[in-house]
Amino acid sequence: MTTPTKLQALELVHRLKREASEHKGNAGKVLLIGGAPGMSGALMLAGSAALHLGAGWTILEMLDPTAAHAVAEQAELMVRLASFNAQEQLEATAPDVIAIGPGLGFSALARDWLTAVLHYPKVPLVIDADALSLIADTPEFLYLLTQRNQSFPGMSVLTPHPGEAAHLLNTTAISVQEDRLAALSSLVKLSNSIVVLKGQHTLIASPINTATQCDQGNPGMAVGGMGDALTGSIAAIAAQGIRHHINLWEASCIGVQLHASAADSLVAHQVGPIGLTPTEVIFEMRSLLNKLL
Repeated sequence: MTTPTKLQALELVHRLKREASEHKGNAGKVLLIGGAPGMSGALMLAGSAALHLGAGWTILEMLDPTAAHAVAEQAELMVRLASFNAQEQLEATAPDVIAIGPGLGFSALARDWLTAVLHYPKVPLVIDADALSLIADTPEFLYLLTQRNQSFPGMSVLTPHPGEAAHLLNTTAISVQEDRLAALSSLVKLSNSIVVLKGQHTLIASPINTATQCDQGNPGMAVGGMGDALTGSIAAIAAQGIRHHINLWEASCIGVQLHASAADSLVAHQVGPIGLTPTEVIFEMRSLLNKLL
């Protein structure tokens, strides 16, 4: 893979500007799936990012029964217990965008939902975290993903960190970090998907887009939940993009650069890098996005 180009996606944000007559349907319905017992916070962070980055509806399909209830502090999130009939629930919900993985876990129910999602046609799909590990461990899931991408090209994005990338490639995180461009190329070929390889100078490529590199970002982003915030952000931008002419590749690029730029903006104002939180980054992303409209 050749030297990556510099990511310059924020110039696309103006397309998200809303007409006076727009309603929530124009901003899209995002369905986020995960939050197994003990990991509900990951899905809540992804949901908060989707909500604050502009999704018209944000629905959390929560696998943890004890956490599947309305949250007073964030009443706008539609939280429900994940159904044991995932396919039926997906069809009834009719989401515009699906994101799966934050806190998903590895249970039979998690596998059922991933199977249903990979069979669900046409809509943009963001795959992160535990869903990536399930795909790495289960050839059937990788097959379903590649088949979906053949039928609906450009409609899935994987967002691995180096450890998840290594799992998918059956190598080590050290090897991934030694040649990130080669790892990125291998992930694109393996999955036939858009791939966001997170880390210092996050890289993005797809089967039809050469590698681009995000120059923004800082070490304060090395904290649990930051990737969940990115997942929800990409999903929200992709959902609005359906009616605002932003495809999943562009939404992924915007999400990555906005996420990193928000973290840099906070650090420039002495918020972090140590102790920087994903919630703070989500609010700063919203602020930056609106300034760019």
